Amino acid sequence: MIPKIGKRSILIFITVLGLLSGCSGPALTDYAERGPKLVPENFFSGELSARGVVKDMSGEVIRTFDADISASWDNTGVGTLDEEFRFDDGEVQTRIWTLTPSDTADSYHAEAGDVVEPGTMRWSGNTIHMNYVLRIAYGDGTVDVRMDDWMYLVTPDTLINQTTMSKWGVDVGELVLVIQKK
Repeated sequence: MIPKIGKRSILIFITVLGLLSGCSGPALTDYAERGPKLVPENFFSGELSARGVVKDMSGEVIRTFDADISASWDNTGVGTLDEEFRFDDGEVQTRIWTLTPSDTADSYHAEAGDVVEPGTMRWSGNTIHMNYVLRIAYGDGTVDVRMDDWMYLVTPDTLINQTTMSKWGVDVGELVLVIQKK
């Protein structure tokens, strides 16, 4: 015997299905036809500058920063992004990314000294996506935070980067910056 399904059960099912579908974000392939076309080797080449904000989990800006990035590629296709961040409270951070071609087209293996779980940089159309775990100073120690980077090339010389920071699956902050070729 098949049980009768009431209108209330159907409404609850549709609501739960809607909530679950709201948890998924955009796919990188959604940007495949967007321009200008982003080629990491072209944009991340030479001297770049960045300016941005760090927000806490409530969305309040808690820090601002500017950065200089020196980007280069060797003859085997390995890229280096040498970054120096200067925060409004006087702190200076450096990070040197190594981008190594992966076996998958349109992707690089991305690692740096303070990245405890390296990520993969993938791109499509005008967009790059990276997901990795970064170890950051917190209080008297450190904490590992998952970084979900989305970068959008808006002009041939300007890229907007939005990063969601999370711990144990809970969003704890956001980083928003603009990177420009010098």
